Amino acid sequence: MNQPRATRILVIGYVWPEPKSSAAGGYVMQLLGTFLQQGWDVTFSSPAGAGEHQEDLTVLGIREVPIELNNSSFDAFVSDLAPDIVLFEQFMMEEQFGWRVEKHCPEALRVLATQDLQSLRHARHQRLKDRLKASDDDNDFSALFAPALREEFELMADTDLAKREIAALYRCDLNLMISEVEIELLVEQFKVPRSLLHGCPLMVEPPSAAPAPFEARANFLSIGNFRHAPNWDAVLWLKNTVWPLIRQQLPTAQLHIYGAYTPPKATALHNAAQGFHVMNWAEDALQVMSAARVLLAPLRFGAGIKGKNLDAMLCGTPNVTTPIGAEGMHGEADWPGAITRTAREFADQAVKLYTDQALWQRAQAQGLSLLTERYRQSVHGPALIQRLSECRQHLADIRRDNFTGSMLRHHQHKSTQYMAQWIEAKNRNVQ
Repeated sequence: MNQPRATRILVIGYVWPEPKSSAAGGYVMQLLGTFLQQGWDVTFSSPAGAGEHQEDLTVLGIREVPIELNNSSFDAFVSDLAPDIVLFEQFMMEEQFGWRVEKHCPEALRVLATQDLQSLRHARHQRLKDRLKASDDDNDFSALFAPALREEFELMADTDLAKREIAALYRCDLNLMISEVEIELLVEQFKVPRSLLHGCPLMVEPPSAAPAPFEARANFLSIGNFRHAPNWDAVLWLKNTVWPLIRQQLPTAQLHIYGAYTPPKATALHNAAQGFHVMNWAEDALQVMSAARVLLAPLRFGAGIKGKNLDAMLCGTPNVTTPIGAEGMHGEADWPGAITRTAREFADQAVKLYTDQALWQRAQAQGLSLLTERYRQSVHGPALIQRLSECRQHLADIRRDNFTGSMLRHHQHKSTQYMAQWIEAKNRNVQ
């Protein structure tokens, strides 16, 4: 008797996964691992060039197939592969390849993994820039942190990026949302049907071994890919405002800053006399996190949920952050450290957490509790597989009920298709 073939899933990535460089890369690997655990046949494609720290997916049994933008070679590739599910990583990949998938594999379930709402992140970045232009006070940013959903909507609504991103959400059959706050923003303010959204946060399992204790740790830590604008802004705020306030109280304190793709402007900030050490890339982020006593994550803008803060929970490392850094991560539960709104408050809480062993131990325990309550792969992985299975079973109904998505596909994909064909023809003529 013939065995039914394994479900085929094609993942189209904006870049090749680099789980040791960013939380985004880690999240992609968590999704791929979930599909492999289910016994699915997985192919990963990307139009990006090779990354310096990219994962070798072939070791896991995943096919790696480079693809090109504006090239009909993708049509033949996807037709031959005949995937049951196509997952776009970031909405730009849906814009580029969604119409081709629809044309050549119309029965494939189309899924978008957002990771964060880029339009929200960019709008918050612009708000910070406007605030910095209007005031030279580099201490208090309370007004920027966690405003009402309506304010966030008004911040985003007129931007081209939001219109592109939310249109892509509608054009897909299902969208994976990493943050519950962003789900509510889309549903309550942008009126996106909740049925098109599925909450799927970062997925990990609590550590089996006890993390290193207070007395075995030393130094502050900050970590993050320097190509991600919120991380670079956080380093600048640390250097110019927050860290001097910490050193006033702890004159011998040391801060180690790690990040992939460290640019010269970052290494230029290194100052051993000030205890400010720019360390470049950490090959094992969890190892350096486990050795640190406190993580500093002074994020003034951003979106999604923060991988560095989740890694800190995994390592039993309390952290100090902002409402942006903690957004969507802890619900009504206590934060494993401190959430602050001003540079002075950030510095005071960092010093207190670093020096108060009882407080530190309570924060460590709370982080491990949050992992169990909110981020277990053994919970979210099967839930994702179940949701994808249900969507495949009811695909005709989902598309019939999503008239807005059908309308957007008709108009946007036609214009994208003609533009792509024009670019491809132009490239042929140039050659």
